[in-house]
Amino acid sequence: MSDESIAARIERLVNEEKQLRVLEQTDRSDPDALDQDAERLRAVEVELDQCWDLLRQRRALRDAGADPNEARARDAGTVEGYRQ
Repeated sequence: MSDESIAARIERLVNEEKQLRVLEQTDRSDPDALDQDAERLRAVEVELDQCWDLLRQRRALRDAGADPNEARARDAGTVEGYRQ
């Protein structure tokens, strides 16, 4: 996966995240729809974190003179456990 394809995926996920946040406002009266929105939003947030992590790995490997294609997507538990 190239940096460009990861960046494109990030852009699509950010757009979906924005749409889901709008849906949350319109689905307030429907608890089931609101739960589905929240569940999908959480999945999108995790996938965004994974994409950003992969992009950072690729850049770090490139900066170190290594092959950026050696970077691997990390599991949700790993990327969600990072300290900010």
